[in-house]
Amino acid sequence: MGAWSDWFARDDTIRFGGTPVVIKMENPNNWSISEISDISQDDARRKGKKNAKQITWVLLLRAHRAAGCLASLASGSVALISAARRRVSAGRADSSRHHRLYTFIKFSLFLSMTLLCFELYAYFKQYHLTIPDYTMAIPSFKVNVNDLFGSIYTGWMRIRAEYIAPPLQFLSDACVVLFLIQSADRLILCLGCFWIKLRRMKPVPKVAFGSKEGSDPEAGEHFPMVLVQIPMCNEREVYQQSIAAVCNLDWPRSNFLVQVLDDSDDPLTQKLIKAEVDKWQESGARIVYRHREIREGFKAGNLKSAMECSYVKDYEFVAIFDADFQPMPDFLKRTVPHFKDNEELALVQARWTFVNKDENLLTRLQYINLCFHFEVEQQVNGIFINFFGFNGTAGVWRIKALEDSGGWMERTTVEDMDIAVRAHLKGWKFIYLNDVECQCELPESYEAYRKQQHRWHSGPMQLFRLCLPDIIRSKIAFWKKANLIFLFFLLRKLILPFYSFTLFCIILPMTMFVPEAELPAWVVCYVPATMSLLNILPAPRSFPFMIPYLLFENTMSVTKFHAMVSGLFQLPSSFEWVVTKKSGRSSDGDLVNLLNGKKDDKASNAPEKEKEIVIKKSKKKKKHNRMYRKELMLAFLLLTASVRSLLSAQGLHFYFLLFQGVSFLLVGLDLIGEQVD
Repeated sequence: MGAWSDWFARDDTIRFGGTPVVIKMENPNNWSISEISDISQDDARRKGKKNAKQITWVLLLRAHRAAGCLASLASGSVALISAARRRVSAGRADSSRHHRLYTFIKFSLFLSMTLLCFELYAYFKQYHLTIPDYTMAIPSFKVNVNDLFGSIYTGWMRIRAEYIAPPLQFLSDACVVLFLIQSADRLILCLGCFWIKLRRMKPVPKVAFGSKEGSDPEAGEHFPMVLVQIPMCNEREVYQQSIAAVCNLDWPRSNFLVQVLDDSDDPLTQKLIKAEVDKWQESGARIVYRHREIREGFKAGNLKSAMECSYVKDYEFVAIFDADFQPMPDFLKRTVPHFKDNEELALVQARWTFVNKDENLLTRLQYINLCFHFEVEQQVNGIFINFFGFNGTAGVWRIKALEDSGGWMERTTVEDMDIAVRAHLKGWKFIYLNDVECQCELPESYEAYRKQQHRWHSGPMQLFRLCLPDIIRSKIAFWKKANLIFLFFLLRKLILPFYSFTLFCIILPMTMFVPEAELPAWVVCYVPATMSLLNILPAPRSFPFMIPYLLFENTMSVTKFHAMVSGLFQLPSSFEWVVTKKSGRSSDGDLVNLLNGKKDDKASNAPEKEKEIVIKKSKKKKKHNRMYRKELMLAFLLLTASVRSLLSAQGLHFYFLLFQGVSFLLVGLDLIGEQVD
């Protein structure tokens, strides 16, 4: 027993033929082995000699580790394939098969598969696959041609070098230049944000309403008249929380009126919203319900119709909140004072915060984008040039500025950006408040997010076509015209989706099959990684998602590019308006209280019979996934190009193409975000 106890007491040091080895095992899949130098004379005499048992042991440990890695990879692959098979069997395909972009991507995939088979055959036949020196004459190529295929391959290399590579290289260089310009713009915005933080710059109102001594806030003295509008359309999940939040604003009731602008075409939803408004009216709130019989112009038409009411002339300001937005009680007290003694001010925009930013991977990635938009873009433009795009909600407008700018127009799907540009051309100024937040929710399904992004990127191109003559003829300063045309519209709304899609989804895989056209590694990896890091700085807790964010942004470039083209050329899809699906995450607690019968009468307003109908309907809804053809075709195109990159020994390009292809595959199979009803 003493010998065994001594053996166990010798720590974890094992000797194989005189060489001490320490075996460390944190878990069965994580082994480590290290050699310890021994000062004994026996070990010194045998120094440098290899022991067969030691080598065998090390090899066994490495084999065990490799087997563990292979098992993990196999398990993940099986899970991915199983999920993909379920999506393929139960999913619904989108309608992209009718789009010209889909046809182009499908043709590119077919061509890449053909070229890959061609190159693989040439590789195994040991033809010359390295990049030749094309600075010399074409006859200097040295390819052993022994059959018909060899002749064809020689002709392909000649055509590739003379006719395909030069225009592809030119397009690649042009996209790289655009990429660098856009990256410089992004860097300048970040430096501007850093300067604002360093100098602690922020808009400060000259006076706060109700701050004078002797004033009675409840009497409404020194408080201007404010009209609050809540446009909504079939948004049953969120109407209660938005109406409740607006009715609880800390403002004299005699000085503000709430308009619930319901464009719902579902009779049950109309009844529920109307009942909610009636309950708040009974509690003393000044709130009215409006429903249009003729629903034209989408949200812009709804707002325009509301502004035509006769009583609007009694109000000085109008605050707008979408159906899923819940302003804090002090929202008006923190925004309206900025208009005091500032007659040139037209808009005060607040920041959005999100109740479901951690719901899934899709919402986390959206949160990164919107954090940068509000923290950097809106704040920098608001501080330095007093202009930015109105976000359509969580803002307060001076009614005089709205009327002076022409009011709401239904000519585009981005009525908020439209009115902001027209007000800017009239000389009005904007203020952005980064410290005033308004709670809302993010789309949780990829289908809802894709439709939202399509509208957000097609509308600006529609507006650019319509506003360009007005911008040129306007009397604003030349630098403001240049900012509108080149930065606001061209660089950030047109060039960004163009180069993102063209460079990373088309040119990069094509250069794998045409190696004479080169795309530097710093363009593929280092600059995009740096830009992603800058985007994540306003949301530091999202740093672990930097790589998924980079890949997802490139994946979304397909939707954004198609939307940009459709808006620029006035295609039918650019006039589509789909209300972003809401999940009502911020009202989950209310739903629980409703089911338990504990909801306050002020917020519980629908008849019990109608509530039961709503709950039964929600239980009957089935969820499904869609398959997105453009994304799937691009996934296979990028994966094919990654295989081809191995033949050219382009390691960095291989990893980027591989991960980007997998990203497209996950999105194409709708494996990101929640399922949709």
